[in-house]
Amino acid sequence: GFQLLTRSTVATDRTVEWEDGTTYPVVDVEISSASHPFYTGTSRVVDTAGRVERFQRRYGRTTTDRH
Repeated sequence: GFQLLTRSTVATDRTVEWEDGTTYPVVDVEISSASHPFYTGTSRVVDTAGRVERFQRRYGRTTTDRH
């Protein structure tokens, strides 16, 4: 439901009537300042422990590798 009026060169068939009564083209975007975690103050939990363990299994040293 968040709307932002800005300039764009993107071509679109959809339009919306803005608060001032003028009709403008509509471009839908996935991420905006209203939905991005940086701007909203929310964060997403990412399972990095599994990634680190997988990396260490593939490329990491074992205890017998040390000199």
